[in-house]
Amino acid sequence: MTQPTRDLILHHYNMSPFAEKVRLMLGFKGLAWQSVHIPPVLPKPDVVALTGGYRKTPFLQVGADVYCDTALIARVLEARQPAPTLYPAAAPLAVPLAQWADSVLFQAAVCWAMQPAGVAAILGNPSPQTLKDFAADRAAMRNNQPRLTLADGTVQLKAHLAVIQAQLAQAGPWLFGDAPCIADFSVGHCLWFIRRATPVAGLLDAYPAIGPWLERLFAIGHGRPTEMSSARAIAVAAGAGGHAPVAVQPGLGFETGQAVTVAATDYGADPVAGSLVGLTPDSVTVRRTDPRAGTVQVHFPRFGFAVRAVAA
Repeated sequence: MTQPTRDLILHHYNMSPFAEKVRLMLGFKGLAWQSVHIPPVLPKPDVVALTGGYRKTPFLQVGADVYCDTALIARVLEARQPAPTLYPAAAPLAVPLAQWADSVLFQAAVCWAMQPAGVAAILGNPSPQTLKDFAADRAAMRNNQPRLTLADGTVQLKAHLAVIQAQLAQAGPWLFGDAPCIADFSVGHCLWFIRRATPVAGLLDAYPAIGPWLERLFAIGHGRPTEMSSARAIAVAAGAGGHAPVAVQPGLGFETGQAVTVAATDYGADPVAGSLVGLTPDSVTVRRTDPRAGTVQVHFPRFGFAVRAVAA
């Protein structure tokens, strides 16, 4: 019997800020990984074959296990390579700060970066049709909920940057002292996105501690990637022959094998349906079958996701 593959396969695209967060964490851990480039907008048939409908970027694949959301992906990388750690014991507030950055700071950063001049730089001088398609896709991901106005987003972003500046000036050279942690990668990817919007990136210059910190963060690099096609990744899942061990803990309101959906509670809330096979206070796992990918376990964090029973 052949051993199931344990390769880390990251499904991402270049301009995704959350993908940059994971790429940098892979570099921090010194890990080798397979790089599968996916489309930035729908349709994404190969993505759906593996995730069952979750279409945020990135997601991590290990054999026939698919890990969604960078908070959970970070935990998978930590388990794979514990040192250097993303979660230093001396910085218990690093995780909630990372959650704040991935939600509140990220929305303000997107508001600033996605001004017309910034959009053109991020998308590489796109055609009118590309701009139209991108805008329609992101509106659908937000379920047409309004974004921050530029005026509100600017005020909020400047307040956030001032706090980051003060934290670096006090703690330095990283957000929680002498080494980077999960908070640095979560804050960093938001500001990486602003930097990509070069015509409007000068806003960061008013915060002198931020620039050198970002240079240190980006110098970590992306580890050791090797290109892989999405068709090959699907074949890996189909031939994996096993899954990561998970279990449904009692007392959490659900039963093993129960039909459920899992969906994000902010944006990109496309539900993933399956049979519940794993549930803890930290994660939820559903098992589903796809004609091409075979039987796949899709894992989510509990924070930022809702688990709902499917009526019989």
